[in-house]
Amino acid sequence: MQQDQLRRNNVEIIAGTATLTGPNSVLVHGPGGNREMTTENVIIAVGTKPSPNVDIPTGLASVITSDDILKLKELPRSMIVIGCGVIGVEYASMFAALGIEVTVVDGRERPLEFLDGEIVDELIHQMRRNMVTFRLGESVERIEPHEGPPEKALVFLQSGKRLVADLVLACTGRAGASDTLDLQAAGLSADARGRIKVDEEFRTEVPNIFAVGDVIGFPSLAATSSEQGRLAARHAFGLPAEPMATHFPVGIYAIPEISMVGETELELTRQKVPYETGLAHYREIARGQILGDDSGLLKLIFHAEDFRLLGVHVIGSGATELVHIGQAVAALGGGIDYFMNTVFNYPTLAECYKVAALDAHNKLML
Repeated sequence: MQQDQLRRNNVEIIAGTATLTGPNSVLVHGPGGNREMTTENVIIAVGTKPSPNVDIPTGLASVITSDDILKLKELPRSMIVIGCGVIGVEYASMFAALGIEVTVVDGRERPLEFLDGEIVDELIHQMRRNMVTFRLGESVERIEPHEGPPEKALVFLQSGKRLVADLVLACTGRAGASDTLDLQAAGLSADARGRIKVDEEFRTEVPNIFAVGDVIGFPSLAATSSEQGRLAARHAFGLPAEPMATHFPVGIYAIPEISMVGETELELTRQKVPYETGLAHYREIARGQILGDDSGLLKLIFHAEDFRLLGVHVIGSGATELVHIGQAVAALGGGIDYFMNTVFNYPTLAECYKVAALDAHNKLML
């Protein structure tokens, strides 16, 4: 338990809702009353909350946000997910795996545009196999209640189409949960999306106040947020701290899992960096066959001249674990020779690295 870890390290936990009353003071509204504390440093790590959208009335019983999912008393038979970002795709795939008819609506032409295109194509293919319908390039005009009880949702698209579902899940972005902190009392401010600006040491415009995690924006990952908190604490106490590593992985817990670290083909093409790719399909690997995952894929991108590893992209079982091998090799400046000369345990998904490296090597030697 995280609370146990904090207590073991002599960290006092005070339950309640905090507001800033000055650059060195915090008022906590707790179950036992209010408590005001003074402090030398403050670290803000309040995260985010669903961002409101005027065209999506969350006041309707049939319209919820991701924060409301655990309040559902029963599963719907049909669902419309508005938004094909990370949260939208994760929940769309999860509900589809439960046998729910899911439709994903988004004004963008492709989901998860920051990912490798080949990985996204495979994700869409697998989600469609699970009966997910994608309506991309479509924007929501309005939502109205429909029939009932129980009340359904009638979604009007700007193209003139109408969609009906038992439930609408609005995943239209998140905003920093900083609106209740009374930032102005400490001399701070937030942007239109509730995010707090920080420098490379995670200091805000008030030097003794730091901010970390989703409330400061990109990359908004649990793993990077945790590391930001550790580094901010070191800076706050005047301890030496290295800058956060740039080779951090991205993990998307959809079904199937997706993870990546490093560059995509599109980014390298824009930068005019010569590269070659190597692929390994899970169905070619003994462990993939054992797991029954015949659609998983690992893709490696190498520099075409010095053979350094530039990017790792994985979709399939254990993707968020498998990516760490490539992360370590890239961070240490390794390349194709490492994978070709290394022996991996058999049977493991790690063998994909050797197969993908051999595939890339064959292409580079042409």
